Amino acid sequence: MIIENLESEKQYVDLYAQCRDMINGHSNEVMNSVREKAFEDFKRLGFPTRKVERYKYTNMAELFAPDYGLNLSRLEIPVNPYDAFKCDVPNMSTSLYFVVNDAFYDKALPKAELPVGVFVGRLADAQDKVASLYGSLADTSTDGITALNTMLAQDALLIYVSKNVKVDRAIQVINILRSDVELMVNRRVLVVLEQGADAKILFCDHAADDRKFLATQVVEVFVGENAHLDMTCLEETHYKNVRVSNVYIDQKANSRVDHNVITLHNGVTRNRTDLVFSGEGAECYMNGCVIADKEQHVDNNTLIDHKVPHCDSHELYKYVLDDKAVGAFAGKVLVRKDAQKTTSQETNQNLCATKECRMYTQPMLEIYADDVKCAHGSTVGQLNDKALFYMQQRGISLEEARTLLQNAFIGEVIDRIQVEPLRDRLRHLVEKRFRGELNKCEGCKLCR
Repeated sequence: MIIENLESEKQYVDLYAQCRDMINGHSNEVMNSVREKAFEDFKRLGFPTRKVERYKYTNMAELFAPDYGLNLSRLEIPVNPYDAFKCDVPNMSTSLYFVVNDAFYDKALPKAELPVGVFVGRLADAQDKVASLYGSLADTSTDGITALNTMLAQDALLIYVSKNVKVDRAIQVINILRSDVELMVNRRVLVVLEQGADAKILFCDHAADDRKFLATQVVEVFVGENAHLDMTCLEETHYKNVRVSNVYIDQKANSRVDHNVITLHNGVTRNRTDLVFSGEGAECYMNGCVIADKEQHVDNNTLIDHKVPHCDSHELYKYVLDDKAVGAFAGKVLVRKDAQKTTSQETNQNLCATKECRMYTQPMLEIYADDVKCAHGSTVGQLNDKALFYMQQRGISLEEARTLLQNAFIGEVIDRIQVEPLRDRLRHLVEKRFRGELNKCEGCKLCR
């Protein structure tokens, strides 16, 4: 295992040492300013092993061992996603943007109508707004995956909402993986909501080609005082796709964050979410659902850090596993000494449809304050035999009964999504997924 780790790390160390001028030359000043430190941190840390508590359920070195290609010279990808891709949500008018592999796509697209004070585009085109923010949440000194992404990422998507601006129309970002060869991409996203701002953001991940992809992603989110962010991340790729995503969120006083992570189709997925309350009176709702079968692997790891008093956190993750799928959930709620009057509820519930699938669950509370209301719980089980029998007695087939019960089980997470058209669309997609009808996102011409 140690030898594998060294070999996996060496190829990326050598790659950066040989191509640093090319990487810097095709990037921007803000991203380049933190690149060398990230490189030194990656050389020191390497890929986390399973002995690292937060990575115990996924072999990271194994995921990065294959020799993927990288588009370091930023060659143009021959695709017009706007013409080829339609991922519409009925009754939900969105401001639509595309990221092709790891580059913001701005060619031949009509500009979305956004309120004054809102910017969506390349970080390089608005560096003066965020120079001090980029890389400040995603700490390369403590996480090798974040360090690797920071040293290799060359483009970044910036979503910036100015003070007291409300964005009524949801901002939808389609991440499209497109390549004729096996490819590694390194996406970077920076989201900034100033004081009193309000925005809804939907990220959709899709693979347009039947190739092996490795996608790393680091998302930094800053939510100002009295601001509200509703952010949903939806993955519908394929079994050859490896996705490693690290999301870092900072909340100021009296802010609210709704963060939803939904995995409907994938190969191997590893999601990490770190949320910090840095101002009093803030609240967050973190929800996630996973539907996995065959030999799919989904690992969600979360940390909610209550640094200050009078903050509320609510977390619900649900999994439905079939065949030989593997699921993992590890969530920690950390309540620091001065974080009195904290309220927190963490729940993970799981259904295993076969004896061959595996679910690992580890909800945790680490509390150093004495005036708090905190609870956590976890369940792993199968569908209720009595409920299945009851439904069959009333003329419902066994397969249909299973689908209805699984749908209802996941429905609790979908019901928590605040955007009604998106919520209705996801109910439809989840039902199709359970019926085996959802192989690609409906309307995606690239995937046909």
